Amino acid sequence: MDKKTAARVYISAFLAMLFWGLSFIWTSIVLTYYPPITTIFLRLVLSASFLMVLLLIFGRLQKMQSRHLLLFLASAFFNPFLYFIGENYGVKLTTPSITAIMIATIPLFTPVAAYFMARERLSMLNFAGIIISFFGVMVMIINPDLSFNLSSGGLLFLFLAVGSAVIYSVLLKKLTLYYKPSSIVAWQNLIGVFLFLPLFLGWEFDNFLAVVPDRRLISSLLFLAIFASSLAFILFTYTIKHLGISRANVYSNLIPVITAITSYFVLDEMFSFGKIAGMVIVITGVVFTQIKKHKNPI
Repeated sequence: MDKKTAARVYISAFLAMLFWGLSFIWTSIVLTYYPPITTIFLRLVLSASFLMVLLLIFGRLQKMQSRHLLLFLASAFFNPFLYFIGENYGVKLTTPSITAIMIATIPLFTPVAAYFMARERLSMLNFAGIIISFFGVMVMIINPDLSFNLSSGGLLFLFLAVGSAVIYSVLLKKLTLYYKPSSIVAWQNLIGVFLFLPLFLGWEFDNFLAVVPDRRLISSLLFLAIFASSLAFILFTYTIKHLGISRANVYSNLIPVITAITSYFVLDEMFSFGKIAGMVIVITGVVFTQIKKHKNPI
């Protein structure tokens, strides 16, 4: 990459993580009105509509080729379908900060999947950065008495989100060989709408009708749809295309930092010394993962 492209890639990665970090706050707000499935469904309907209309107006929507239909279906099944189920129930059963911290473990598992599914390798410096970042995550998640602030149900849903995101990243990398990021996200979110529709109609439609939307709910849903489900995924897809699966996913370690800071100001979550120390360690690890070294690949 030349310097201009590199700058665009790193800015794209940071903005994607910023929007996703804020998304846990917006999700927490929407969950006070709607249950998880309704929250996800409305988020995807708004996002798919926004992207499809925008791309069609400017003539930028790429037609999905029939030979890639299964790849699109598979990627949409893991994200948004399984990932959002895990993430939203994780937020509901724990807290935005804890959910964001668990999501930050994605880079630990991504290199394994990337190696076996995409033959992507990391240098020793990159690997060291992953370990450092994970240590920072653990500093943020462990209480002073060495206990974990997680419910068993919330933990299972969060592991579902993490596993789905890892597999999705590999499938997404394959799609970037044929389609632009905006078209990939538009088609995936549209497929996600149809995957969630039966669950929405069967389980939560009556609850949806009973809620009277106010400005706080509407603004949070729009922020989720436009910034978290549209722009963030487009920016992240662009990042994966240029940095690869493993190095792009390490940026997810910035999400708990962003979420913890925002939760402190918006939701009054505790902002302890452990969280501050963990944030510094996480950022240090992210820097290590972006150092290029061609010798001693692992």
